[in-house]
Amino acid sequence: MRTVFIGAGEVSIETARALGKKGHEVIIIEADKARIDELSEDMDCSFVHGDGSRPDILTEVNPEQTDFLFCLTDNDKDNVIASLVGRSLGFKRVVTSISDEEFSEICRELGLEDTIIPSHTISRYLEDLVKGIENVDLSAVLKDEARSFTFIASEKEAIAVKDLDLPEDARIICRYREGKFAHADEETKLHTGDEAIILTHSKNLEELAKRWPPKQREEDAEDPSAAPESD
Repeated sequence: MRTVFIGAGEVSIETARALGKKGHEVIIIEADKARIDELSEDMDCSFVHGDGSRPDILTEVNPEQTDFLFCLTDNDKDNVIASLVGRSLGFKRVVTSISDEEFSEICRELGLEDTIIPSHTISRYLEDLVKGIENVDLSAVLKDEARSFTFIASEKEAIAVKDLDLPEDARIICRYREGKFAHADEETKLHTGDEAIILTHSKNLEELAKRWPPKQREEDAEDPSAAPESD
């Protein structure tokens, strides 16, 4: 798999190192030449010096041959622009990181489906900590090839979990209905509008994403007709 990062921040570097150890091809675009020189000494990946929001720079990394473009600079505007340029150039999947929540609605309107707000995860953890809850984010405890995946149940998926025909090594572990958490097992019946959490092997992510693509999951979550059914 081929991944391109824009911005050589801590998240980019940590992720790039992990992907490199698993044999993935990694390219980092960074505007600071000194930063590139520093990282080049001990990182087994390629670097491109330049502004990652510029079409000519992004074209250099062969968009059509790249599986992921991660826009992870410390500037929200640069990340949004880079994402739009990357999408227009044909990157298969573009992930946009923003720190200002006001940009989230703009990203939604622009069709940037994979937008992440790191502060949300941190704030939830701190809130639980203040409440005396030693919460650990699911992503922090998943190791090896374990991954999590979520989808919103449509009308045709308002059936028992055992009838969903999930891939091998994929299990629904819980669901949210009207924002309320509940454990799930094979006999659990989903309702239209339920958010289901799947624990799965990483090999199944592509198949799951084809079945529940990001755009569809987002539309299902916003569709007012997808109201939860009564028990």
